[in-house]
Amino acid sequence: MDDQELSEDQLPSKTQRKKEMHALQELGEALIGLSREQLRRMPIPEALLAAVLEAQRITSHGARRRQTQFVGRLMRSVDPQPIHDALDALAGNSREETARQHRLERLREKLIEDEKVLHEIAETWPGADLQRLKVLRRNALKEREQGKPPRAFRELFRELKALESGNGRDEAWIETSQEQEDE
Repeated sequence: MDDQELSEDQLPSKTQRKKEMHALQELGEALIGLSREQLRRMPIPEALLAAVLEAQRITSHGARRRQTQFVGRLMRSVDPQPIHDALDALAGNSREETARQHRLERLREKLIEDEKVLHEIAETWPGADLQRLKVLRRNALKEREQGKPPRAFRELFRELKALESGNGRDEAWIETSQEQEDE
């Protein structure tokens, strides 16, 4: 009888199971709120993807609620951690994304301090619009001097981010540049 009591104590309570189901339902609702392009990058099975796409298509409140519940039921058979990680990365909350942002910020600062970094950028990203980067750098320097809002400074970051997103060699180059800077 002690073994039976012990095994019952180890089982999650009904309240705990309901909390887990509601969390999966909320995760499913988050998936329903994504665009088709974002959904394609999610690590979800085909059946779940089809159910999510169907939920997005439905306009009737009651039918959408039922479909959302169905998505929640399908979520029970899926490991939710990779989906959470992918959603965090999408929202920019992952460690990798934060590290990437910091590398790009350091590259931006290095570029603003020294125009010679443009040559390194050209070697790494042959398709880079160097003229645009040069203009943004010059405007960012003027903004700093005049105490204006950092519009070009932010635009420079967006340009570097777009370059970084389109090339697989970027992170290694940024890290190598950072190591050289530290020496």
